[in-house]
Amino acid sequence: MNILITSAGRRVSLVRSFQKELKKIDQNGKVFATDAMPSLSAACQIADGSFKVPRLDNSSYMDALIKNCKINDIQLIIPTIDTELLELSKHKSELEEHGIKVVISSIGFVSKCRDKRVIHDFFIDHNVNVAQEYSKDDYKLPLFIKPIDGSRSVDTYLIKEKEELTEYHFTNDKLMFLEYLDHDEYEEFTCDLYYNKEHKLKCAVPRKRIEVRDGEVYKAVTANNCLVPYIKKNLSFIDGAVGCLTAQFFKHKTDDSKIYAIEINPRFGGGYPLSYLSGANFSKWIIEEFLLGKTIDDKFDEWESDLLMIRYDDEILVHGYKS
Repeated sequence: MNILITSAGRRVSLVRSFQKELKKIDQNGKVFATDAMPSLSAACQIADGSFKVPRLDNSSYMDALIKNCKINDIQLIIPTIDTELLELSKHKSELEEHGIKVVISSIGFVSKCRDKRVIHDFFIDHNVNVAQEYSKDDYKLPLFIKPIDGSRSVDTYLIKEKEELTEYHFTNDKLMFLEYLDHDEYEEFTCDLYYNKEHKLKCAVPRKRIEVRDGEVYKAVTANNCLVPYIKKNLSFIDGAVGCLTAQFFKHKTDDSKIYAIEINPRFGGGYPLSYLSGANFSKWIIEEFLLGKTIDDKFDEWESDLLMIRYDDEILVHGYKS
């Protein structure tokens, strides 16, 4: 029962969570990791094995991935970055023909998540509030600008004065002009959501974002607040959703009725280790569903609220390294 974490990069905690849970059911099971440069990836160094694959935009990527999975007897793939999701979803059937399962949502749902305008419509259809999008000739300041297909906070702008707007903002069709939700009034949460194979929500863990570096949370705290029943009411079933989803919300500090959804990423987020350590064991449930064939029917609400995570930089030493 070998597992592969793709585009592993710095996701050491994610790799370790799967190593720990896999060993409980299969002492010989291994967790592999892959990256464009495995020798410089911390997660690849602590994995049970690793290999290099071409970049996603290389036509040989999928063939190389399948070849290495077969060599290493990998039965399950866990994707981690936005840009690989659609490609893996499109090749899900081909991978399964080779005995390789992938924890991935449907092509349709992944496509919705990759377009921030489309996911806004999705939220509205599910009675979930979103920030208003302005037209570029009729907007209100301050406003927030972000790309429809962005990630890691790249190409985002907080505009407070008209003079801060440039020709680039107006001519780039990918940039959305959005109502600004003031951090003095709203708190930002990333919610880890687990959907079983029948696309039903089984667990929701809001994590309050305290500090973010390079788009990844470094300080956060779990919070069993009004977001949990709100998500259960409106997002209890998402057609095509499978495994871990990370959804971002803004919640008003004093008025619990003011909740706004920002986006959904159908993959593990960088802050998942906090949810895992709080007791929301997505890693275990994935192994049970996809490797053991169990049905995850129960709802899991027994996770620790008010658990603070403070990350820090650590070192992984590789002896005898040659570039």
